[in-house]
Amino acid sequence: MLTTHSETNALVNLFHKGTRLRYAKGEYIIRPGGTPPGVFFISEGLVKAFDITKYGEENLLIIRKPGELLCLTWAITGEERDIIYAALAPTTLLQISREDFLKEIHENKNIALPLVDMLADLYREHSKRILTLEYRTVRERLVAFLLNAAERFGEKTHQGTLINAPLRHQDIASSISATRETTGRELSTLERMGLLESKQSIILLKNLPKLQNYLE
Repeated sequence: MLTTHSETNALVNLFHKGTRLRYAKGEYIIRPGGTPPGVFFISEGLVKAFDITKYGEENLLIIRKPGELLCLTWAITGEERDIIYAALAPTTLLQISREDFLKEIHENKNIALPLVDMLADLYREHSKRILTLEYRTVRERLVAFLLNAAERFGEKTHQGTLINAPLRHQDIASSISATRETTGRELSTLERMGLLESKQSIILLKNLPKLQNYLE
């Protein structure tokens, strides 16, 4: 990370000048075909970014967490994509207009490095997804997805690493280019092997080294 504590605070303080918005679990932040009303900072909660395939199915792109921005690429480039945002949990966002955001970028050099860090993280996460799809088997792609989720949302417990983000089988399947049925079977197989536990969209990884072995 290139960012200092004071530079990060400068970026956060910018969004505290904006509007505080609260969303219930499952509520749309940006609906299908909608234009972003501004740039968002996630203060609390989780946000799912996805699009809809030509077959009418949801395609998970990424899950965003507190401290991250929504619509950053749009704010900088002005290019719109058909990305839908919905709250995965009760979520609080801070919103400012694109005009105010761009004005601050030009006038306040202290927020430049935090934005570079965020864009680098965005690129890194999407690159990981592409690399995940290079694995030949569904199980390898599934394990790569789970290990990345554990890196982003993992909490160490005495039983293993708890992924603190709800992951539906359909969301996982779309992210690893597999069917929901195949993904469910592979999750069940890994669970029978004692490598994970899955209950109501919450996954506990019980043995990270053994899971990592699938990718070596």
